[in-house]
Amino acid sequence: LFPMMAFFTLLTFYDALFEPVPDCGCFGDAITLSNWETFYKNIVLILLVSVIFFQRKKYHPPYPGLVQVILGLIFGLGFGGYSYYNYNHLPVIDFRNWTVGSNMNPDKQGEVKIYLTYQNKETGETREYLSPDYPWNDSIWMSNWEFVSQRIDDSEVVKGHQLVIETEEGADVTDDFINNPAPQLLVIAHDLTETHRPAFGEINELYKKAENEGISMIVITSSLPGIVEQFKKDMKLDPYLEFYHADDVVLKTMIRANPGLMLLEDAYVLGKWHYNDIPDFNEIQKKYLSE
Repeated sequence: LFPMMAFFTLLTFYDALFEPVPDCGCFGDAITLSNWETFYKNIVLILLVSVIFFQRKKYHPPYPGLVQVILGLIFGLGFGGYSYYNYNHLPVIDFRNWTVGSNMNPDKQGEVKIYLTYQNKETGETREYLSPDYPWNDSIWMSNWEFVSQRIDDSEVVKGHQLVIETEEGADVTDDFINNPAPQLLVIAHDLTETHRPAFGEINELYKKAENEGISMIVITSSLPGIVEQFKKDMKLDPYLEFYHADDVVLKTMIRANPGLMLLEDAYVLGKWHYNDIPDFNEIQKKYLSE
């Protein structure tokens, strides 16, 4: 532990000074630390490890060898079982944006700023103005300056998500599904070549029942259209089940399953399921759609 901590303390000191990466990602999305905070954390850890290292010959285990082995097995099996459960089902705690109960279209929106760049026709000087704070009603100024370009600054806008849902032709239909005031089922399969194929048998049956009840259901993937068409044929999916496209990284942040199922209503996440836990439509209807 001591040489390992010595190495990582030096490494995080380098990260803090030169910032080759913005975040070490030590705790994933659960805790975000700056590079300096990570370095200070390692300082505390190496001090504690130093005590263990320099006192290692004086240390005497409080329990006999057999008890230590049993305790090690208990903790090892517990850790392994917990990891196995989270891998084969959705994580017990979801630290990402698309958690159950989240509003993916928050009401509080920041201001979108539009900047206009003009150039002086005689001197070539350029000036940037925040719209509409530029002398547009000054005819003399307008005759001497010409419009060059504009840029949009939406850094202050509160965005609920980074998802962009597109048709095969590239049309953006995100709002049609995320902000659908009626219940909306989303099947997230970021890569159809690696997806759990047996789950699509359940998904196909779920689609038929949802369609009969007037509930919209679509599949979102990052796979190319040719792969999508072949996949639909191979799995003998209902021809009316529509596939749309989105960035694979964003899809992975939405749900830790390939495929996974999500239920939304008016931009609120009502439920999420791993492909090992896909519910029957009657169960969804009873729990979420009965009112």
